[in-house]
Amino acid sequence: MYYGDIKNCDIANGEGVRVTLFVSGCTNHCEQCFQPETWDFEYGTLFTEETENEILKMLEPKFISGLTLLGGEPMEPKNQETLLPFVKRVKEKYPNKNIWVFSGFTFEELTDKNAYPNTEYTDEFLSLIDILVDGRFQIALKDISLKFRGSSNQRIIDMKKTLEKGEIVIWDKQDKK
Repeated sequence: MYYGDIKNCDIANGEGVRVTLFVSGCTNHCEQCFQPETWDFEYGTLFTEETENEILKMLEPKFISGLTLLGGEPMEPKNQETLLPFVKRVKEKYPNKNIWVFSGFTFEELTDKNAYPNTEYTDEFLSLIDILVDGRFQIALKDISLKFRGSSNQRIIDMKKTLEKGEIVIWDKQDKK
């Protein structure tokens, strides 16, 4: 897997101060995507154990709330295979930090055993994250007033509560728009 960028002390892509990994590779190709260069699965830099260790070190300060994965598309099947062991490392080392994932795939697509993004890694991956911002960016539904999303079709899903209840639970701290 490749990645386009790592941002330390990011405040735009999730609640609090975060470390953000922009992975490469996306088949969604949303119209007016803000990072179309990340559609290429080989854009940027190879994600290595050294990269993982660098991110783990960035997550260490107490003021860092957690890790955000976006892209590109972190839930592309080939990216899930690389990210799952990394997410496990993050949760093991920092159990009190949260993990946000921004995906153009919907929760329904990710959990449908017959859908493209559902892999042998998906269920475990989803069980380890705290927030899933799901849905493709849709230019016709663009709304710059929305918190942590670009278009009104996208949802901010509380994954822990969703998996406990067996139905989608929207994150209760998001704005009501």
